Amino acid sequence: MRPYFDPEYENFNQRINPPRVCIDNTTCSDCTLVKVDSMNKNGILLEVVQVLSDLDLTILKAYITSDGGWFMDVFHVLDKKGQKVTDEKTIEYIEKALGPGSNIPSAKKGSTSPGRSVGMHSIGDHTAIELKGPDRTGLLSEIFAVLADLECNVMAAEVWTHKTRVACVVYVNDVSTGQAIDDPCRQSGIEERLRHVLRGHGGDDDGGRGAHTNFAVESTHVDRRLHQLMHADMEFYEGALQGDAAAADGTAVTVEHCEEKAYSVVNVRCRDRPKLLFDIVCTLTDMQYVVFHAAVTSDGIYGIQELYIRRKDGRTLLKDEAEKVIKYLEAAISRRVSEGFTLELCGRDRVGLLSDVTRVLREHGLTVTRADVTTVGEQAMNVFYVRDASGQPVDMKTIEGLRGQVGQTVMLNVKTVPDAVMAPEQAGSSMAKTNFFSFGGLFSKLRV
Repeated sequence: MRPYFDPEYENFNQRINPPRVCIDNTTCSDCTLVKVDSMNKNGILLEVVQVLSDLDLTILKAYITSDGGWFMDVFHVLDKKGQKVTDEKTIEYIEKALGPGSNIPSAKKGSTSPGRSVGMHSIGDHTAIELKGPDRTGLLSEIFAVLADLECNVMAAEVWTHKTRVACVVYVNDVSTGQAIDDPCRQSGIEERLRHVLRGHGGDDDGGRGAHTNFAVESTHVDRRLHQLMHADMEFYEGALQGDAAAADGTAVTVEHCEEKAYSVVNVRCRDRPKLLFDIVCTLTDMQYVVFHAAVTSDGIYGIQELYIRRKDGRTLLKDEAEKVIKYLEAAISRRVSEGFTLELCGRDRVGLLSDVTRVLREHGLTVTRADVTTVGEQAMNVFYVRDASGQPVDMKTIEGLRGQVGQTVMLNVKTVPDAVMAPEQAGSSMAKTNFFSFGGLFSKLRV
C-alpha cells in the first residue's frame, strides 16, 4: 500500500512560510534594493526576474542563493529613467506579484495580456498566433498584409530575428466582432496563408519544416515563448549554433566545474543591456537546469554573471552539455542585441495600420530586426528596430523620407541604437577594478 501524500501539502507549507518581499530605498544612495525570501520551488528565480524585467527595471547587481529549501535574492535596480524605484504603483505591484498570494498573470493559463506582467494593458479577447521560419526583407510587411486581408486585427505582436531566422507571436481578433478567432476552419485557412508567406516565393528547401505556424493554446510569457521557438529552431539548423557572431561584440561564455560543491559554473561576460539576466535564466530554465547560486554585476557597458547550476537530477553538466549551454546562451544574448535605428510610432489604431507602416519600411529598403507592437485603448504604440537591408548604415535621407510618409498619420520618433565604444583592452582594465562578489571565492575560503 502506497503512503498517502496530500496534494495541498506544498500550498500549506507556503501558507505557513509565505514569501517576504522588501523594497529598500534607504540602504543604497544610488539604487533600490529588492529583497525576496521565499520557500524554494521549481522556476521561482525565472518568475522573480520576469517581474522585474517586465517593469523595465535595470538590474545593476544581484545576489542569488537557493540551496536547501529556501530561496533568497537581493537585486539592485533602477527604473527606466535611471532613478530609484519610488513610484507607489510599481512598488505595490512588485510586492503583490512576489509576495504572499502572488499571482503572476503571464505565468497563468488564460491570461488576457500578451505575456507581460506589467505595463500591462489588457488587450481584451484575442487569439495568439506563433510563427517561425526563414527571415527575409519585407517578410513582416507580407505577414501583416495577409492578416489585414483575412480581416484579422493585430492587437499586439512581438517579433525577433536572429541570423537568418525569424520568430513571431501575434495577438489578433476578428475585425467585425472584436472577439477571438475560435472557428477551426478559419484558423486552418489563416495558418495555411501565413505558412505560404513564410515559405517565400521559392518555397522552402527543407520541405516546409522551416516554416511553422500555429495557434497557441496555453498562455506563456511572450519573451520566453520567443526564446523557446528560436531554441527549437536551432535543433534543426545546426548552422545557427555557431558562436562566431556572438563573440564579435566581446561576448564570452564559459562553463567550468566547481569541485568544492559539485556545481557547473557558467560565467558570462557581454555588453550589458536590459533583460540580460532574464534571457540567461530563461534559457537555462528551459534547458532543464537549476540555478542554485548566482552573482551578477555591471561595469560600464559590460555585464558580468557567475551562475552555479546543476541538472534537475542534481548532477553537473557533461562535456557535450556544457558546449550546448555555451552555444544556446550566446544565441540568447545576441538575438536581442539590435543595430541601426529604433522607430517609435504612436497614433490612433486602425485596421491595416501595421501593414501600411511595414510596407513603407520595405519600400525604403529597411529590414525589421525586432518589433514590439502594443495597442492601449485606441492608441497604437509600436517600436521597430530597423537596419539597411544591405548591411550598410541607414542613410539620413531615408529616415527623412520615412518621416514624410509615416509621420502624416502617426507620431514618429527616431533613435539611434548605441554601439559599444569600449575597446577590449579597456574593458579588461575596467573589469579588473570591479568589486565583484564571487561564490567561487567564497567556496574556496570555506574549504580552507
